[in-house]
Amino acid sequence: MTRTAELASFNKALGDLLTDAPELEQFTGFLDAAEGDDALDHKTKELVSLAISVVVHCENCILWHTDAALKAGATHEEVVDALKVAVVMGGGPALTYAAEAHETLEALEDERGE
Repeated sequence: MTRTAELASFNKALGDLLTDAPELEQFTGFLDAAEGDDALDHKTKELVSLAISVVVHCENCILWHTDAALKAGATHEEVVDALKVAVVMGGGPALTYAAEAHETLEALEDERGE
C-alpha cells in the first residue's frame, strides 16, 4: 500500500471514529486552533509536530504530520532538519537520564559499601 493510501485509510478510520464518538470533535477543534498561524506559523508547527511524532514513536502521527508539513510548504531539507532535531531530542534526554541513573547507582553502591 502506498503512503498516500495509508493516509487515506487512516483519515477514513479517524472519520469513522468521530462519527461514532462525536464528543472527540472538541479535541479535533482544539487541534485546528492550536495548529493555526499565531506566534509560530502553521508550517513550523507541523515540523514541530513531526519531530514530536518521531520522538514518541507514533507512526500514524509521522505520516499525518509529514503530509501536513509538505502541504504547509515545508521543503525536503526542512523536514530532514526537523528529523535531525527529533533524533537529538529522542537520544539526548535518554543520555542525560542515563548519566543521572549511573550517578545514583554509584552513590547507592558507595552508601552500601558495595
